[in-house]
Amino acid sequence: MVTGLFLDLTQEKDHIMPILKTKSMFTNDNKSIDFQEGALILIDKPLEWTSFDIVNKVRYLISKKLKVKKIKVGHAGTLDPLATGLLIVCTGKFTKLIETYQGQQKEYIATIKLGATTPSFDRETEEDKIYEWKHVTVETLNQVIPNFIGEIEQIPPVFSAKKVDGKRSYESVRKGLDVELKPNKIVIYSIEIMKVELPIVTLKLLCSKGTYIRAFARDFGIALQTGAYLIDLRRTKIGDFSVENALGIKEFEEKLNSLELN
Repeated sequence: MVTGLFLDLTQEKDHIMPILKTKSMFTNDNKSIDFQEGALILIDKPLEWTSFDIVNKVRYLISKKLKVKKIKVGHAGTLDPLATGLLIVCTGKFTKLIETYQGQQKEYIATIKLGATTPSFDRETEEDKIYEWKHVTVETLNQVIPNFIGEIEQIPPVFSAKKVDGKRSYESVRKGLDVELKPNKIVIYSIEIMKVELPIVTLKLLCSKGTYIRAFARDFGIALQTGAYLIDLRRTKIGDFSVENALGIKEFEEKLNSLELN
């Protein structure tokens, strides 16, 4: 298990998988973190912030602290504005490893409302259709869940950043254009029922890169012979990294200001 908030990194001889060595922010040897050389920061993304909002904020705060005009900062896996939770932010040379982090398994806590749908499959848009849901029971949920375990094909939401003819799908949809997306192969490793207060169901999912939990909610509703959409989503893990070890953006700013940087 990886703990800590800022990490040093070395490479194995094959230069494929990084070996992470944690450092406490408050040890003496961690008082001169070289963000320009490279650092990995775990951020707990708040509601309504985009992933790029976080990157821009982190870049601004570090640039201000270091009194430099430019510093390379990127994130390893987008979270929708209506989702919260773990976002890995890389600076300096660590940005070269973003694809490695993006490819790791991800854990989400998803809260789904049965009996209705929205065009975006989440709360970004208003409910457009209502369905009967009272035939759904805990037994029904347990019968349907195994159908989603393993490698499956998933059609991404049209309200997504997927590109069609060089344009973001959501941009075309908002202009009233019809968009058809091709299915992607994804892997869902496990699904655990966390809470059931019908028509609300909360699940924990462990899945591969490229999985859209909003699309899962849509397909979950269809499998239950009703409608469904995502009302809350929190990313709790990426590989061995946990949101429990992440900083809120305000907390990051306070910790950063407490460091003595060269």
